This record gives sequence, C-alpha cells and structure tokens, in this order.
Amino acid sequence: MVKHIIIWTLKDDISDEEKAQAKQNIKAGLEGLQGKIPGLIEIKVNIDGLSSSNTDLMLDSTFEDAAALAGYAVHPAHVDVATNIVRPYSKIRSCFDYEC
Repeated sequence: MVKHIIIWTLKDDISDEEKAQAKQNIKAGLEGLQGKIPGLIEIKVNIDGLSSSNTDLMLDSTFEDAAALAGYAVHPAHVDVATNIVRPYSKIRSCFDYEC
C-alpha cells in the first residue's frame, strides 16, 4: 500500500470565515472521492488542527499501490476537486508519499 499525505496552508488574503468555508469545502470534495477512484482505499481530511499547528489542513489517503496513486493524480474527479475547490484557496502545498 501507499500513503499519500498532503498538508496545505491557505492564502493569507482570505478572511477567517472564508478559510473556514474553504476547509469545509475541501474536506467534502476530497472525501467525496471515496468509491470513485480505482485503487483508493481510504481518504480523510483533517481540518481541526490544534492551536500548535502551523498549517491549515491535512489530507491522509491510502492507495493500493503507486500505480493507483498515479491514476488518482490524473483522474477527472480528483482533477476537478483540485482545480476548482483546493487550488483557489491554497498558498502552500506539501506532499509526502510512502509505502506502508
């Protein structure tokens, strides 16, 4: 299996209310991909970090293998969420993928 972890920092120029709504929309959009993408075993988005966090939200997803992760990256449903829901609000994106 392969873990795919993404951490985002949202843009500075959006209000706290916009950030809260963006986090809810990102969570709903990404978690809504469950069952739609071959090889995607589990997908969770955490938007409730502790006050000690220095980033805004985290994606924790598990794939059958590296090929499934590669397919997810280009799958139209994922591309739609990334393009229309995630990227308009994100300033920094960090990724860490590993085999487990």
